[in-house]
Amino acid sequence: MKILILEDDVKIASFVAKGLREAGYVVDISANGEEGCAFGLKDSYDAAIVDLMLPKLDGLSVIERWRTEQLKLPVLILSAKRALDDRIKGLQHGGDDYLTKPFSFAELLARLQALIRRSGAGAIVTSLSFADLKMDLLTREVWRGTTKIDLQAREFLLLEYLLRNQSKVVSKTMILEHVWNYHFDPQTNVVDVLVCRLRNKIDRDFEPKLIHTLRGAGYSLRLPANE
Repeated sequence: MKILILEDDVKIASFVAKGLREAGYVVDISANGEEGCAFGLKDSYDAAIVDLMLPKLDGLSVIERWRTEQLKLPVLILSAKRALDDRIKGLQHGGDDYLTKPFSFAELLARLQALIRRSGAGAIVTSLSFADLKMDLLTREVWRGTTKIDLQAREFLLLEYLLRNQSKVVSKTMILEHVWNYHFDPQTNVVDVLVCRLRNKIDRDFEPKLIHTLRGAGYSLRLPANE
């Protein structure tokens, strides 16, 4: 699942992003309202965390613009404004929940997950599957047939990315940007190592093999050619 954070406080943004990534989410961060608003309109996110006091375009204006564009993105407002009037205003302008600073990450995560669950009746995908491979994005469980497979956070992110792009080829650059959130370093082998770990859990003891290497191009989740 992919979360958008609009927060100009670097420490808070880094703290929240680190916690979400450890919980298995893909995270994008924007420090100003104009850029963050554009991110929300051009990309597909499962939820957004929005600070109200943003440069260039304040958080309420961002949310209003999203709603004007019919974007049904669940929004958790994160703000130092604690007055009841501020909370009411935030919800009236299109926010779905309101959390004041300082906050505990556990509460933020619980509220975010609740927003995603409540919006699950719409277009948000809560499970992915391919052949006999199944992934529940809410419980974070993975099954191959009747066998439950335990994955570490980055293994889960990689498999989710492959499932969302099943039968397509994803390059090492694409995997680095979605799983580690940084651009390609031609000297690194972290992608190869992670794919190998995931293969050992998903494919080694099962047939057919689903994760395939396309030399010079990348990786693909697909059935063998003769299937």
